[in-house]
Amino acid sequence: MSEYRLEMSGVVKTFPGVKALDHAQLKLRPGTVHALMGENGAGKSTLMKCMFGIYHMDEGEVIYEGEKVQIKGPLDALHRGIAMVHQELQPIPERSIGENIYVGRYPMKCRGLVVDHDKMYEDAAQVLKEVHLNYDPRAKLGTLSVSQMQLVEIAKAVSADCKVLILDEPTSSLTAAEVEALFTIVDELRSKGVSIVYISHKMDEILRISDEVTIMRDGQYVGTWSAKELTTDFIITKMVGRELTDLFPKRENIPGEVVFEVEDFTSIDPKSFRHATFNVRKGEILGVAGLVGAQRTELMEGLFGLRCHTAGKITYQGKELKIDQPKDAIKAGIAMLTEDRRATGILGVLSIADNVSIASLNQYLIGGIMLDDAKIEQLVQENVAKLSIKTPSSKTQIQSLSGGNQQKVLISRWLANDPDIFILDEPTRGIDVGAKYEIYCIIAELAKQGKSIIMISSEMSELIGMSDRVMVMCDGRVTGFIDGAEANQENIMALATRFE
Repeated sequence: MSEYRLEMSGVVKTFPGVKALDHAQLKLRPGTVHALMGENGAGKSTLMKCMFGIYHMDEGEVIYEGEKVQIKGPLDALHRGIAMVHQELQPIPERSIGENIYVGRYPMKCRGLVVDHDKMYEDAAQVLKEVHLNYDPRAKLGTLSVSQMQLVEIAKAVSADCKVLILDEPTSSLTAAEVEALFTIVDELRSKGVSIVYISHKMDEILRISDEVTIMRDGQYVGTWSAKELTTDFIITKMVGRELTDLFPKRENIPGEVVFEVEDFTSIDPKSFRHATFNVRKGEILGVAGLVGAQRTELMEGLFGLRCHTAGKITYQGKELKIDQPKDAIKAGIAMLTEDRRATGILGVLSIADNVSIASLNQYLIGGIMLDDAKIEQLVQENVAKLSIKTPSSKTQIQSLSGGNQQKVLISRWLANDPDIFILDEPTRGIDVGAKYEIYCIIAELAKQGKSIIMISSEMSELIGMSDRVMVMCDGRVTGFIDGAEANQENIMALATRFE
């Protein structure tokens, strides 16, 4: 009897122009948490998608519970007891929580002709209880926040009574309290003998919850170690193949005069942002802090014309702006990198060229009617070089790129418009430490050029390491400002919990 529940060896997977996996391997023991680490593009998610049957391996084998198996697809994987919570959620917001949990495997009645809704909701309620979620299984999934949807995905995986559970960046949008709740669930599953693959870029989580750690680089297996033997510096060195002496780049920006002002900005929704007043200087990085529910994203979407407001004034260089929809903001020189790049950022089935040029197509027209493909290609190649985007060609579908490279493409989209105000909502979410540093360098360079940056982040170290000033929000209100040199976790949290 093997000591491993599941073994993958010699796994090769090639996409057009890219060898995503090059004889990769992974071995999972029962009742352990096995962290899988590496930079974006290292092949972690691809390897897990091979395990879950989303991708079919070009070479390699999988031995599951002592037998060599071929996993034909996700449904086959679920039937075998292998479940996966994906990094990029794919919810069905207009259906109920219960329907989302059991989609594709509904309990049936009347000889398998009709969905047994009563049993489905009863089972869903039991699963939600098991994972300590007090949600109504009949409620629409769309009424939940992104973090709550992520917890429902975990409940969905648990409902499959799995023996192997893959968690791909499970805490990327969770609050500290929700992370603790997740860790409780993970501990309970581990005690029941479940093998858990845990993919995360958060070093403190990895060192806290893992039993073993496997590191990948450029699609290849680097090694496996006991988590107790590891340090953050060792992990980073093995991941990136070099030492990172500083997590944040040296900044050379010098904030100048106030160029962007927001006064008494209030949402049409009484539960959202209200009476928000702040300003941003030329060449300044203004960090925006707050807990989940602080309405940071909603405020920025309001400024960009994605949400309606009932009161307030936006002024740029002394001139009042009227922004009713995003095209007004774009015309005024404002860019916005959205929080969820899959849902509201990338156009997944389109090429990198299409994604870069989509917001500035009117600049690349011949005779006002035809696209100038040569100029668009020149624009793309300039940005690929400038931002070090790793891609086989400009025709590659953006959904095939790693998260970090997708984010660089989205930044390129806005650079094509040469905006003066950049709103960046969670710009490094789900991105590894090496790619984060590259994004930080891009942000620092934009500020040095005199661009004004408004950066929302839920990572305290990121706010403290990158911001010239930090604006803190709580329950829809701006509760205070902290100079970047004086910002720390304590004074940010004090303002983030200042309820009325």
